[in-house]
Amino acid sequence: ENATHNLHNILTLRGAEVRDPHVWSRYLTQAITLFGAQADLAFASHHWPVWGRERVITFLSQQRDLYAYLHDQTLRMINQGLTGPEIAEQMQLPPTLERAWHTHGYYGSVSHNTKAIYQRYMGWFDGNPAHLWQHPPAEAANRYVDFMGGADQVLRRARESFAAGDYRWVAEVVNHVVFADPSNTEARALQAAALEQLGYGSENGPWRNFYLMGALELRDGAIGTPASTASPDVIAALTIDQLFDSLAIRVDGPGSWDADLTVRWNLRGTGPITIRLHNGVLTHVAGEGPAVNPPAVTITLDEADLRAVLLGAADLDEIVAERHAEISGDLNVLGELMGHLTAPDPDFAIVTP
Repeated sequence: ENATHNLHNILTLRGAEVRDPHVWSRYLTQAITLFGAQADLAFASHHWPVWGRERVITFLSQQRDLYAYLHDQTLRMINQGLTGPEIAEQMQLPPTLERAWHTHGYYGSVSHNTKAIYQRYMGWFDGNPAHLWQHPPAEAANRYVDFMGGADQVLRRARESFAAGDYRWVAEVVNHVVFADPSNTEARALQAAALEQLGYGSENGPWRNFYLMGALELRDGAIGTPASTASPDVIAALTIDQLFDSLAIRVDGPGSWDADLTVRWNLRGTGPITIRLHNGVLTHVAGEGPAVNPPAVTITLDEADLRAVLLGAADLDEIVAERHAEISGDLNVLGELMGHLTAPDPDFAIVTP
């Protein structure tokens, strides 16, 4: 997937770590060096093949130059003092790359990829102290709407901008009205109409989806996430470290400030793993040593049973009754510790508070 028939994501809009476009471009050079002389075709899992040695080399070279150009020019403009949004507005591909269909932003985009490169090197802060300690969206929205003369005044001006085709500005300014008062149906309708127009005008597929999904939520309310990625196969692929890490990010930190609970799991054939909830943090330590706190309960069982218990797929009492697990100490401590975990909420709103 290093070379496909579009500009790929340097940062996927769904959320992930920023990829390295500099290394990306260097690997494409390496691919040309290693395989270009004898290549008959090039293909990736999502797209159609490119046939013929010269066409393959041209394709890979243009893909290489695409990521290298975005990377190098973003850093050049960073060194001139521009911020991520400013760079995104100024960035333009060379005509030779712009004319190639496979460099277009059907998936990634020049705009959000350049912002991602800025994020990779500079982080979220652009150096302007006015942006260092801003109000969260809803609190800022109330102040913006008040300063702009109230919701009716904002909407009146926004309708004029909508009529002029400035949907991008309408989406930005009416967002404040929606966050200040999510029950304002006129604001929701105008915001939805602006997002819908932006979606219709997007060459980029994910941009279109985000815009139209936002419009749907404003009109019909949040519909949640219909699919789950926490399938048994995915969970079974987690290492024990990853499994305990996944529990740690579910701890209700403020609700666990005063808790101090320690449980030891003796895994047959593997050894002990001790987990401790303290200072609102769930840590786990394998083996023995000074980092291990004395446990209130020790549970001996197989790794498969541990996974089933932690994921709620099996009841520990039943495993004990079937003589698949042994308990030493106060088992209530485990229940108390698990009670400090919260469930994720996949149905949160996106375009409303």
